[in-house]
Amino acid sequence: MVLDGTQAQAIERAVERLTAGQLLGLPTETVYGLAADAGNDAAVRAIFAAKGRPADHPLIVHVAGPAAVADFAAAVPDFAQRLIDAFWPGPLTLILPRREGVASAAAGGHATIGLRCPAHPVARALLAACAARGIAGLAAPSANRFGRVSPTTAAHVAAEFGDDLLVLDGGPCTVGIESTIVDCTRGAPVLLRPGQLGRADIERVAGRPLLSKEELLTPDPQAPGTLLAHYAPRARLRLMDARELRAALRVLGADARHIAVWTRAPLHSDSRQLLLRRMPESADAAARELFALLRDFDAAGARLIWVETPPADPAWDGVRDRLQRAAASG
Repeated sequence: MVLDGTQAQAIERAVERLTAGQLLGLPTETVYGLAADAGNDAAVRAIFAAKGRPADHPLIVHVAGPAAVADFAAAVPDFAQRLIDAFWPGPLTLILPRREGVASAAAGGHATIGLRCPAHPVARALLAACAARGIAGLAAPSANRFGRVSPTTAAHVAAEFGDDLLVLDGGPCTVGIESTIVDCTRGAPVLLRPGQLGRADIERVAGRPLLSKEELLTPDPQAPGTLLAHYAPRARLRLMDARELRAALRVLGADARHIAVWTRAPLHSDSRQLLLRRMPESADAAARELFALLRDFDAAGARLIWVETPPADPAWDGVRDRLQRAAASG
């Protein structure tokens, strides 16, 4: 069931479901989430079951604002507080030491917890209403089956989980890829997953270099955002440069059935059956389009998806990361 998330009645109905331990489709500026009361371990376990997600792979908890951090985190390093002050609400998740006995299921049993304050107005209205009812935060991974393409519209969520799930419709996601994740439990900020928020901005605010997860002596394979294969369409996805794409299309000629192409470079094909879409010139526009486009290619019956490798510019790190992991799933 999809309800207009801008309506007060829809927010109230959503809060009632959450307080009853049920799940909810939640819009955020990044992607839609599958939400439950983070303090209700039974409800959180239902998220893992619905997604088919391993129970030890932690979820991100969404909070109404910085004041709620103390409900979940045992400590907040100075550089993490600066990131909160600068970038919340927004597409930034921080990994912090978890308060003992709090949100164990959402954390996958780990001693850390991922926290984010979303900027989407529907998410903020819901979180404020939840806080007034004693729900400190919502565990909300992307509202899709584990490992598959993330949803960026309410219709995507409804198609994934059916009419029994209440989904608040907040319109298409304005960012379109998941949040940047920074681990703040290692004594220095560590980038676990790139997103719209760039490395240079994080380093400027944190006042220290941002390490990559590859630089860790003891990387945590169960931290959010660290799976090699993820975000995969049903079709097999392959990253190629423009020259490889042109050569492959020449070989195919008019026989390009069940192939979809997303490219920045102008390409020509003799096939009328080829699904050819132009990639936007800007990274932000490409991010907004990415997951919906992969879903459209699947719906059109594509068996192979060829994507031009995004530019090496740091602005494209988030899009490149999602595409590389989607390709690894094939």
